[in-house]
Amino acid sequence: MKAAIVPGKNQKWEIKELPVPKPGPNQVLMKIHASGICYTDVHQTEGMLPGPFPRVLGHEPVGEIVEIGVGVNSRKTGDRVGVPWVQITCGRCEWCLRGKPMFCPNQQSTGVQFSGGHAEYMLAQADATMLIPDQVSYEQAAPIFCAGYTVWSGLRWADPKPHERIAVLGIGGLGHLALQYAHAAGFETIALSHSPDKDDPIRSFGADEIVRDGEGLLKAGGADIILSTTNSNEAMLESLKGMRPDGRFVVMGLDTRPIQFSFADLIPKRIKIIGSQQNGREYLFEALDIVAKGKVKVVTEIFSFEDIHHAYEKVKNGKIRFRAVVAM
Repeated sequence: MKAAIVPGKNQKWEIKELPVPKPGPNQVLMKIHASGICYTDVHQTEGMLPGPFPRVLGHEPVGEIVEIGVGVNSRKTGDRVGVPWVQITCGRCEWCLRGKPMFCPNQQSTGVQFSGGHAEYMLAQADATMLIPDQVSYEQAAPIFCAGYTVWSGLRWADPKPHERIAVLGIGGLGHLALQYAHAAGFETIALSHSPDKDDPIRSFGADEIVRDGEGLLKAGGADIILSTTNSNEAMLESLKGMRPDGRFVVMGLDTRPIQFSFADLIPKRIKIIGSQQNGREYLFEALDIVAKGKVKVVTEIFSFEDIHHAYEKVKNGKIRFRAVVAM
């Protein structure tokens, strides 16, 4: 099979021939149909996130199960599935026993300990896979397994009330989905965007209002929840001006530099800063279900596997408008 391998830190991806793996106990073999490229792939390639080299990245993999290992009862050949970030946890630590496996210190993840989806075939733990609704294409499903899952679970974890207003900071690969999910959930939704050339698509995503900065958000009445999908610390800090009292600032985008918050911004309004990841399997099910019902659509730029180097460079350099997907 062909696979895109990262030989080492900051090294160019190489397409190589590898043996097709065989599924072990409780594993399935997926024939990959689509694999999303996320900016996390850039962080991993540059060594900003831990993981061994060489390795195959790709943590938005979707495809068809073509073989099952011993002990697999919940999946069968022909199933359309995808795999999120976390595949295995220890089952013994405090967090596993509390039913919060995303905090397990011994977790094994897609594109880290497990080879990822930038290949023609991929092994996955059967219990980690999620069935894809029949109405959702592979190209639409792939970005939901990281981007869609992340923003929907962040919104759910912020626990918005029916009267509250949601603002989305950074209308890119994550943000354009966050806008759609907030709108689909019935909330008044505000886009916080510095790019006037995105105004038309932003409105099509369901934004009730567009503002340029935190001051503009404040003048528009403020937001009870800001879903921060930007990778800019400066944009995060500036947007806090637009938070309403008891507001929740949900951090889902990653700037690798440290950030310094001012207590003068947080204390008077009793603002909460919430770090958020993929907060529970039920949220992945919901995120896919909302797409299946036609309420959210991923805007994708599709690349062939042979063109994966070009796709990676466009993601790295911020040249992808919303999401990049490699179709096999």
